[in-house]
Amino acid sequence: MAILEAIKLTKKVRSPAGQITIVDQVSFTIEAGESVAICGPSGAGKSTLLALLAGLDDPTSGELRFSGRAWHDASDDERTRWRAEEMGFVFQSFHLIPGLTAYENVLLPLEIAHDPEADKKARSALNDLGLSERLSHYPKHLSGGEQQRVAIARAMVRKPKLLFADEPTGNLDERNGQLIMDQLFDLNRRENLTVVIITHEPKLAARCDRILWMTNGQVAQS
Repeated sequence: MAILEAIKLTKKVRSPAGQITIVDQVSFTIEAGESVAICGPSGAGKSTLLALLAGLDDPTSGELRFSGRAWHDASDDERTRWRAEEMGFVFQSFHLIPGLTAYENVLLPLEIAHDPEADKKARSALNDLGLSERLSHYPKHLSGGEQQRVAIARAMVRKPKLLFADEPTGNLDERNGQLIMDQLFDLNRRENLTVVIITHEPKLAARCDRILWMTNGQVAQS
């Protein structure tokens, strides 16, 4: 079953030099449980495409469908709920809240959702990623790899169907990058998690089920 469908997605912006097309008539389908890498040179439109797929930005034209539902037909409340309950996000720069511990960073989305099992789920998510000894540590006291694992735990704690990752190993050394790759693909298999990854890392792209090559705003599949 398709979890995500892009139908002629196009994104244009205005600049002093005139109108620029960043994403150009992009169409593809991603199946539930699939892992997909989006690759291409800098400036190809990868991050803009990811923002469109995640509903964080609106296309100039075209259509996005999530689990068969048209994104543009959904209300703002429905879109917010879909992002909160069914999507997770991991970024190159981690985006942890510096004044909260690892445990509190993962606990926060559960508390916002008034989850009665927030404490248990936050501890379990961190334990699953080998961070049971780091619960009370603040981000500044964690290594880059540990911070990224906290970010993954936070993204996964509400059991989303779809995880978007933008250069998740970009700020990590080879050892920690490999560890993050292993954990992402373990979640992909164990949770039947659909993973969409932007990456410049060939090893990470090669582990995905499919690669979307993006050049000048257009996509070719392999």
